[in-house]
Amino acid sequence: MNRTELALAIILTAFAAPVFAQATPATPATPATPESAAKPGQQPAPKAGGRIDARQAAQDRRIDQGVKSGRLTEKEAARLDKQQGRIQKAEDKARADGTITRREARKIEHAQDHASKSIYREKHDKQGKKN
Repeated sequence: MNRTELALAIILTAFAAPVFAQATPATPATPATPESAAKPGQQPAPKAGGRIDARQAAQDRRIDQGVKSGRLTEKEAARLDKQQGRIQKAEDKARADGTITRREARKIEHAQDHASKSIYREKHDKQGKKN
C-alpha cells in the first residue's frame, strides 16, 4: 500500500467512526464521580483527530512530492516514512480508548512539528536535486 492509499484509508477511517458510533443504540451516561472525573490535560481534544489526520496526509504528500522532484533520495524518503509511521502508531495508541486527549494531541502535534522540520531539511539539503 503506497503512502497515498494509506493516508486515504486513515482519513476514511477517522470520518467513518463517528457514523458507526451514531448507528449504535445510546447507552445511559454514567454520572461523574471524583474517581472518573477527567484530570487537567485529560479532557478530549475536540477536532484533534481530524487535524492530526489531515496534517499526516499533507506530510505524506510532501514526501511523495520530494521523491518525484528528486529533492529526496530513496534513503531519505524511507527514513521520513519511518518517522511518519511512528507518529501514526502514537495516534493509533491515543485513539485506542476512543478519544484523543489534549495531552495526547499535543504530544502527537509536537512529533508532527519535528517531522515537518525534518522533511524541510531533507528536501533542501545537498543530497537531492540541485537548484
